[in-house]
Amino acid sequence: MFEQHRSNVAENNYKDKKMKKIKILFTAVAVSLMTLLVYPQLAVAQQLRIASGLPPMQPANNPLYTEFQKRLPEATSGRLSAQMVGMEVVNLANMRSGLNSGLVQVGLFLPAYFPADLPNFNLVGDLSLMGGHPQATAAAMTEYIVTCSDCQQELKRLGVVYTGSHANPYSLLTTRTVRSTDDLRGMRIRVATPQHARWVEAMGATPVSMPTGEAFEALSQGIIEGTVTSISDLISFNLQDVIKSVTLLDMGTFHSLIDHAIRQNTWNSLSVEDRKAMISVSNTAILMTVDRWIEMAGEGRAVAEKRNIPLVEPDTALVQATRGFVAQDVSVAVNQAETRFRVTDAAQKIARFQQLMSKWEARVAELNHDAEAVHQALQHEVWDKIDLAAYGR
Repeated sequence: MFEQHRSNVAENNYKDKKMKKIKILFTAVAVSLMTLLVYPQLAVAQQLRIASGLPPMQPANNPLYTEFQKRLPEATSGRLSAQMVGMEVVNLANMRSGLNSGLVQVGLFLPAYFPADLPNFNLVGDLSLMGGHPQATAAAMTEYIVTCSDCQQELKRLGVVYTGSHANPYSLLTTRTVRSTDDLRGMRIRVATPQHARWVEAMGATPVSMPTGEAFEALSQGIIEGTVTSISDLISFNLQDVIKSVTLLDMGTFHSLIDHAIRQNTWNSLSVEDRKAMISVSNTAILMTVDRWIEMAGEGRAVAEKRNIPLVEPDTALVQATRGFVAQDVSVAVNQAETRFRVTDAAQKIARFQQLMSKWEARVAELNHDAEAVHQALQHEVWDKIDLAAYGR
């Protein structure tokens, strides 16, 4: 009897403990489900690996990538975040392989590195001297690429999705004073785009293609005598130690960029809501970057004045020669695009880009060059008309 009682007590204790465990388990499950109902983003939280491939203080890293990283979680209610990958892992030269392999999922991509793969993109991306105010150029470039079916097909084959481009104003920095075409003749000038190279040749000088980061050593050793770049490079790349003169000739902009190239598989995995948020964050960061470049150009002028580097106004003949070159160069760009890269309707495409430049020059002037207002206009006039369920796929 006693043994039976002990057996019953033991069995009841076992059942009680089992029921307690079941209750605890159900409670935990219920809490988890409730958490997911209240915070659904926790069920699909995804951290993206992003890379600018540039040094920390470069505007195309800060704010272009630092602001993208900062704003993405809030824009997606925590569903997406970003981890920055340093240039010791991925740089501009190997960004394509980094995106293709999945080492990074968002990266700064330079189409100019791949002329055969992106001829339609580079058709307008290379027209540096057609660039105007950097905000207008960024908006025009973004609208053009987003609505260019041939460009989109190229990007699809490359496996990346386009979200926008910024623009950086360029000047002429040299080791001796350049005021006229005579001053330019015979000089070796570093360039970043094909159109700048053709301009240098048209002015009787010799173009030299090299990365911006190599310009300091080349200038100091006399390999080159000037560079077409942003005046901010007096600070960014310490060119203030080797440059002796800055010619305030409008050299257009550098805008052949995919600021946040998104890996195709990553884009396909996102909801339409998160795609929209990512584009908005990208375009906010892009316009902040444009403003930073403009600020740095001003800082570059201040450094030049402090270091007694002359800011030289070009003579009328050089200004007119440059304008004449831009007008005549359209036919050259068309011929090269159609014969070398088999781009169709190149003249019409360039004309459309010029129309968009005119449109956005007027638009940003109306908006008093306010970055947030330009962002809203770009969203309303371009992105709101795009079906993001189909875009980039």
